[in-house]
Amino acid sequence: MLLELKDKVQELINFKQEGAYWDFKREWYSKDKIADLLHDIICMANNLENTDSFIILGIDEENSYKVKSVSNDSYRMNTQKLVDFIRSKKFAGGIRPTVYVQAVNFTTGEIDVIVIKNNYNTPFYLTENYRDVYANNIYTRLMDTNTPKNMLAEIHYVEYLWKKRFRLISTPIDRIKYYLEKSDDWVESPTNWETSKKYHNYFPEFTIEFTLEDDGNAYQYYLFNQTDITPHWRKIRLYYHQTLLMSLEGVLLDGGRYFTPTPLTDGISLTQQHNWDIIFKYFIKDTLHNVIHQFYYKPDGDEETMAHNNFKGCILYFDSENEKEEFKQYVLNSWKNKSEYEKDVWVPHFPKIDGYIMEKFKRQYKDVQILKRMLIEFKNKKF
Repeated sequence: MLLELKDKVQELINFKQEGAYWDFKREWYSKDKIADLLHDIICMANNLENTDSFIILGIDEENSYKVKSVSNDSYRMNTQKLVDFIRSKKFAGGIRPTVYVQAVNFTTGEIDVIVIKNNYNTPFYLTENYRDVYANNIYTRLMDTNTPKNMLAEIHYVEYLWKKRFRLISTPIDRIKYYLEKSDDWVESPTNWETSKKYHNYFPEFTIEFTLEDDGNAYQYYLFNQTDITPHWRKIRLYYHQTLLMSLEGVLLDGGRYFTPTPLTDGISLTQQHNWDIIFKYFIKDTLHNVIHQFYYKPDGDEETMAHNNFKGCILYFDSENEKEEFKQYVLNSWKNKSEYEKDVWVPHFPKIDGYIMEKFKRQYKDVQILKRMLIEFKNKKF
């Protein structure tokens, strides 16, 4: 993530100008300019590019955009101080921009980057004045210019920000992802014996369904952690009106007690060869795949919950694609010590099944248990 940010910042510096979602500052905001910091963050959070935005501190615009190190800046903030500053301000609905500070080192010095994450809760605005940043004023950023503190953004930009909040500027695939995050808003649809279908209560043009007939009888290692290991594969389909937005595989686990989309597959090669020596299944947070995974889980405290927990015990969960790739490198560096991680690993019974080498399933299952322990360690070390 740091390397990606550094590359992005270098790209913006090379433009040698400010833009619609980035701004340069020679130094950190002094105490008498702290209201400017709040104003800049609000403008960036309400940017019209629908993307993360950046306030880059330690770049001297008047000196060919060269680095002016902030390492000794007495007004320098870390993430915690900045978050505390934002949290102390009265925002509408109590919803505040998500921000963090990341130091980036260049050969000529250290700069700081305030990253304002893209968010659908626009427009952000105050409900109480803070110095000369006014309550109920909606600010934005047009090209390289912020809305002045004593003015309001033009009405069509304000309308855009409200439309963004309600996903009215989003694509159908983004909208259905948002709607699926609220599973209680979906209603069972009368259907035939071929599918189980639901539609969105307020936007019924969006539907999700899965087939009721088995689609093959192949086995995967995570089936053997269930009481009933019989495979029941399904097809999941997402529609906008009659347009198919997405199709993916699903599986009924433990004799139909729990349904989920099948996890994604990745692997790690311990040698220079291209084949995987370690195979794992995973989900990534905030992806449509994972949203559907969460959508179909209805905790009942009984059989479905048990089947879900058994399945979850065989799967890796990542916060981002980048985290997954970093973890794979971590595993490459740590696999030589795998014996430390495999102590007391429980392995379920793998009955003999014609046409399958059961030792391969057993190895995959055990490897994933080792990876899960490594992933906990990896995440803890990150923080």
